[in-house]
Amino acid sequence: MQPPIQAVTIVMIEDDEGHARLIERNIRRAGVSNEIMPFRDGTTALDFLLGPDGSGEASARRHLLILLDLNLPDMTGIDILERIKANPHTKRSPVVVLTTTDDAREIQRCYDLGANVYITKPVNYEGFSNAIRQLGLFFSVIQVPENS
Repeated sequence: MQPPIQAVTIVMIEDDEGHARLIERNIRRAGVSNEIMPFRDGTTALDFLLGPDGSGEASARRHLLILLDLNLPDMTGIDILERIKANPHTKRSPVVVLTTTDDAREIQRCYDLGANVYITKPVNYEGFSNAIRQLGLFFSVIQVPENS
């Protein structure tokens, strides 16, 4: 008998409330009904992902997909990405970087650190909505690897 498919939780680390609402609305519009856990800063997001002790054990049996803004009030998304990908319990979780930064060196650094997708937030609403709709389609087909 097949074990039940684990539900993927979407962890959204985004300090701009307007962007967070837009992201969630477009993910829902794309037919994705997974739980979305919103975080407005890196500290609380890392507490959730790595646990109060920072070991990552808290996420050992979670199936996560992480949406990460690079510009946060308390730390950079790069710092968060490094910590997620350095931890044995979270390193396999897909990370989608969603940010206004389109600097080629920054993009390359994110990929070098293990980001799976890098999406530049267009400044105009329609462009941003389209990018998020694409992301919703991506979620609807993604296969999250088993934690081992």
